Amino acid sequence: MNTYMLLLIAAGAGLVLQNVLMARMTDLTSTILFALVLNSAVGLVLLSTLLLRKVGLGGLAEVLHVLKPWALVPGILGSFFVFASITGYAQLGAAATISILVASQLIFGLGWDILKAERFDLHQIGSTAFGALLLLSGAYLIITRSP
Repeated sequence: MNTYMLLLIAAGAGLVLQNVLMARMTDLTSTILFALVLNSAVGLVLLSTLLLRKVGLGGLAEVLHVLKPWALVPGILGSFFVFASITGYAQLGAAATISILVASQLIFGLGWDILKAERFDLHQIGSTAFGALLLLSGAYLIITRSP
């Protein structure tokens, strides 16, 4: 197992913990927005501090220099992902939420890879599609299980 796989496994574990804690925060407040704002604020402070330590004030100037309207879309999508995850954890539970998220990411990721592929390899697409079908079947079983 390489370093990147371990990093992704750690991120998956961290995401579960983050969503459980944020769903709990949402239970304690009047709106999910408190958890979302706190999550974003902590991330912004942490990442800004790391940027300043690594490259100094020039890093902030570089951020402003490359800032284009489309560059805001990833932040919007990230906030939407966190919102949907917290809502899913609270309403559907962790396993169903994760299986729906992973299945949808897989479907759209496969579509993206096929669109960006330099050549069309039917064997590779077929084996990948079979693996995706197995994952989707597992997601369906998790989502439809009796509580």
